[in-house]
This record gives sequence, C-alpha cells and structure tokens, in this order.
Amino acid sequence: MKIIPVIDLKNGLAVHAKQGRRAHYQPINSPLCRSADIFDVIAAFLSLFNFDTFYIADLDAITNMGNHDRLIAEAVTAYPELTFWLDQGYRQAPDKPAPHWQVVGTESYGDERLDEVAKLNQRFILSLDYPPTTAPTGKLFYDSQLWPEQVIIMTLAKVGSHSGPDFAKLAEYVQRFPNNTFIAAGGIRNADDLCGLSQMGIHHALVASSLHTGSLSTYDIKRMSN
Repeated sequence: MKIIPVIDLKNGLAVHAKQGRRAHYQPINSPLCRSADIFDVIAAFLSLFNFDTFYIADLDAITNMGNHDRLIAEAVTAYPELTFWLDQGYRQAPDKPAPHWQVVGTESYGDERLDEVAKLNQRFILSLDYPPTTAPTGKLFYDSQLWPEQVIIMTLAKVGSHSGPDFAKLAEYVQRFPNNTFIAAGGIRNADDLCGLSQMGIHHALVASSLHTGSLSTYDIKRMSN
C-alpha cells in the first residue's frame, strides 16, 4: 500500500478538510503538527515515515479565489527528492510535461475544457471528485477513454469524516476498469481500512486526518508499506 499524505491549502495555510464544507475549514492544529505552515506540515509527515510522494490541493485556485503558486513552488524546490501531485485547479496544458504530476479534478475540468485535458496526452492524474450532496456531472466521470492510467476516487462527503472509505464505490471501479490504478481518497481511518482497500485491489491511498490524529501510526505505515 502506497500512502500519500495530503495537504490542503487555503488563505496561505494548511487546513483541515472536512466533508467538502470549505467555508468552515480551519488551519491545521493536530497532535502531529500544531503549525499550519506548509513546511512544518511536510516535516511533520516526514517525521512519521519517509514518504516519497505528497498530494497538495490549492483550494483557493480550485474555487477561483486566488492561488498558492508561489508557496507551492517554494515547497517543491525545498524538497527536490519528493514527488508532488498538485491539484491547482484549472490550468492550460503546458508545452512540455512538468517535473511533478498535475492532478486534473472534475471539479475544475468540465466538458468545456476537455480539449485541454486531451493536450496533456494522459500525462496527468485524474481525480473524480464526487460532490457531497449532488450527483456528478461531466463526461470525465463516464468516458473511461479520456482517463489516464491513475485515477483518484475522491468522495468529498467522506473527507475528514472518520467514517471509513467509500468501499462500495471503489469496488465498483476496480471491477469495471481492471486496467486502471485507482487511488482511494476520503474517510480512511486506520490500518484496517487500508487492509480492506488492499484486499479489493486498491493499493494507493490519499490520507490526512488519520495521520494527524495518530490513528495511523508509524508502525502501521511501515507494516502496510511492505
């Protein structure tokens, strides 16, 4: 199991994401890290385990309320040994691949932007962002021909909820699309949840809350990473 720590940025700080209710997100203040500074949060995660990949979501960019481009660039430069998956909202396709992975989220890429998705030549990670209260819309949800190999299943109602992953939805994707690599996101509580995901064929997980609270310990991470 590859565990990928998540950092959500809002108004210059790392925040605790919970069920997609972004107006209520508060700066990180956890047993793992009392600071909401991105560099302190990365260092805190690395104190748990030698993670080699991090996921950063720029919530300001995703919601068209500014961006954290400079801050993210500083973090990426400070940790050249790490790989970053970056969800920075809608971005025009670059002329050449970036050194890190661009996350294309369905929240930012509707049908009107599918031409931009095509220009990425599948050199991206897709995030199917399931809204908390409404049914998903958009061709990216339903046309697997548009997908890259790696696909995140992001159930926003589960994020920060400590209620467990959306096992049913994840199992359906694994069964229907065996040639894709799916990444679980939302609700992961502990090693038991990771074991359940692994048994159904999910071997990548985006995790934040359970790392901050300690319900996923260094021992758990090492055991699951073997």
